[in-house]
Formats: sequence, structure tokens, C-alpha cells
Amino acid sequence: MSGATPHEIKEEFVKSKMGIAGILILAILLFISIVAIIFIPVETFQEWNNPGNWISNPKSAMPTWANFFMIENIPEHKILEHPNIERTSNEEISLVSHQFGVNYIYDDFPNDFIYEFSARYSGAPLLQMSVIRPDGMKLDIFSTSLPQSDSSSTHSERIFSTDSQIIKNLSFDSKKFEFATFRLSAENIIFSKTNTNEPLKGNYVFSIDLYGMNSTNQIPESKLIIGGKAFGIMGTDELRRDLATGLLWGTPLALFIGLAVSIASVVMGLLYGVYAGYKGKKTDEAMMRFNDVIYALPALPFLIILSVTISNSIFVMVGFLMIFGWVGIAKVSRSMSLQIKTRGYVDAANMMGQKDSKIILKHIVPQLLPYAFASVAISVPAAITTEAGLSFLGLGDPSFPTWGQILHDANTFGAAARGLWWWIMPPGVMIAITGLAFVFIGNALDAIINPKLKR
Repeated sequence: MSGATPHEIKEEFVKSKMGIAGILILAILLFISIVAIIFIPVETFQEWNNPGNWISNPKSAMPTWANFFMIENIPEHKILEHPNIERTSNEEISLVSHQFGVNYIYDDFPNDFIYEFSARYSGAPLLQMSVIRPDGMKLDIFSTSLPQSDSSSTHSERIFSTDSQIIKNLSFDSKKFEFATFRLSAENIIFSKTNTNEPLKGNYVFSIDLYGMNSTNQIPESKLIIGGKAFGIMGTDELRRDLATGLLWGTPLALFIGLAVSIASVVMGLLYGVYAGYKGKKTDEAMMRFNDVIYALPALPFLIILSVTISNSIFVMVGFLMIFGWVGIAKVSRSMSLQIKTRGYVDAANMMGQKDSKIILKHIVPQLLPYAFASVAISVPAAITTEAGLSFLGLGDPSFPTWGQILHDANTFGAAARGLWWWIMPPGVMIAITGLAFVFIGNALDAIINPKLKR
């Protein structure tokens, strides 16, 4: 059915359940790619390898939906950015108070807590942080004076629960507890019951108070982070990066790599093979010997050498994959060209004096388009898995969150040995699903081109 019209190919393709399944999966992948490009800020893509961009996230946290399958209720990571603000002042002292309410319902302690703020002030105001527990007990977390400033200035800082001053203050307050607390962390003291080292559930109120002499003092940015062990749709990795963001950005990258390599390879191989077959004789012999040389090169080891010695840029990698991807297409298209050029309409075009390029593009190449479409679809998974393999070996472009790069990071930090399945399974499943979509489409087109395959 190599000479079938596009309308006939479409009619046959619609009858193929495998082809329709492939189109549906591809449509979902395209939808995910559009969502990633439109709705996820490009800064998250550009700052993928910047640790400071992910400092607010927990380290190696599992997906939040995993709690539905857990016996214990694992603490979820909370980022509180909208405090209740109160202002009071008299003739001498002004007070700006930010209060964060936390409803703690979990069966384990949080990993840590972080307070991020920026204060605009003059003088040397006093910043205090305290918490009122569900049992009514008040604990003083820290108290510090901000740097002296004679004029209005802005000071930004992150305060971590591991700060020695916080642990010292809470250790003093922990004398109110009835169990040994000398080895407990700050978050354990704050969130534990007084009579046993178990989490105290209920509503906590964290208060941040800024005392100063100037009534214009304020805290324009205020964020309290309660570090949990579950975060987001797909969890986080060792560098605190949101894996859902990486998986979403990996979808358009995978489609770009697969389609760019396959389309370019098929076009190059198709034109090369058709021209060699049409010209024949010494031209055909010389071109096919060159094709054999490229075909004999071991692609993966050669790609590894090129990535190490020249560049591991994703665009350079795509170019290398194109170079090695066209040789098989050229052999098949040459053999098909040898058959087509003997047909009457090609001889008639020759007798009319048409140029070789016009005969090739007008009379031979259109006959090979169904085969070209099938080859494009079948070549996409090979390009995606090759990129994933190189990235997994550490030879990919680390500035791009491809699925292979995510798997490489998982292997580097021992995710499999540590049981961090949410870091390994999703990118592997996405690679398999993407490859399966194009295999379905390619096999459906192949069955149309070669009717014998329908059996």
C-alpha cells in the first residue's frame, strides 16, 4: 500500500485500535507539555540546578497522596505565607506581630522548621519568636536584635530550627516536660507531649514580634516553613527539587528530542537513499559505501566519546543522534527507489527532459511518504531512550530536567537503596509511556504500508 493516498491511509489508520491508542497517549503528552510551558514559570526551568531556589522544600520527601496508603499519618510539608498581622504602638514602642496558625494532625514529628523574613526598619529593633501549643503552654523560640541602622533599611534572613540559640532557649523551657529532652531537637520539643515523647496534635500559634522605636517598622515578607516528610504530587529529591516540576518539564524536552532527531534523520536518510538509488552506478556505489562506514560505527560508545570530549549540551547531543540515525533509513529508501525508478511515469519524465531533482521530489519521494511517517514514529523512542541512557551515565546536559537526568540524580544519591521509589518510578514510567505511544502509531502505519503485517 506504498502508493496509497493520504485519505486512504487515514481511513485505514482510524480502523486500527493500536494507532488510536497511540494518538490518545500522544495527545495527553502534548497537553502536559503545553501545561508545563504555559503554567510553570520558566524560572523553575532555568533554576533547576540552583539549590537556593528550592530551599523552602523538604529533602527527599514522598508524595502527599502516599499518606492514603500509610498506617501512620506522615507529616506533610507546610509553607505558610499569609500570617495574621497586628500592629500596636504607644509613644515609645511600636510592635508588629505576625501570627501563623498550624493545625498539626500527624503521627510523627516534623523534620525541621524555617522562618524566612525581610524587615524594613530604622534603629536596632528586637525580633522575638514564640509558640503557643494546643495545651496552652507558651515556649520562647528565639530573641535577637536586628543590625543597627540609622536610616531606613531592609534586612533579610532565614532562621533555622538547628540554630544553637533556638536549641538553648527551648532546652531551658523543656524543664517543664516530664521526660528527658537533652537530646531532642527543637521541633521535637515544640511538638511533643509533656509526659511522653510523642507528637501533640492540635492547633499551634507561632508569633513573630518586632519591637522598635519607630512606628514605620514593618515585616513586608514573612514565611514560616514546617518541614514535613511528604510534599507535592510526586515528592522531592535529595536537592529539595520538586519532582513534579521536573517530570512536567521533561515531557516537552523528551518530545523535542525524539521528534527533532527522528524527523531530521528520516528526511536525511530518505533523500540520501532515494538519490543514490535513482542515480545508480558509481554514484550509488560510493554513497552506499559511505553509508556502510557510518553504519559500522558503534553509536553509543561513539556518542559517549563525543559527549566527553566536545560537549554535553543537549543540542549537540541531538545533532550527534541525527548523524547516526539516518543510515538505516537510507538503505531502505534506496531499495524502494530502485523499484520506483523503473516505472513508466519515471521513464516518461526522463524522456521529457525533467531535472533529476524534480523527478526525485515529484515522482519518487511522494511514493515513500507513508514509509517515512512510519519511520518517524518508530524512531522517536530510540532517540528518547538514547538520550536517557547518556544522561543516566552522567553524560547528559545537567541544566535540563530531562527524565534521564532525574534518573541519573536518583542513582547518584542511592535512591533505590534508600527506598525512594517516587524518585525512580515516575521518570521510568514516563519514558516507557512516551515510547509506547510512538510504537503504537508506528506499528499501525507499518501495517498499512505492508498489508501482510495485518495478519
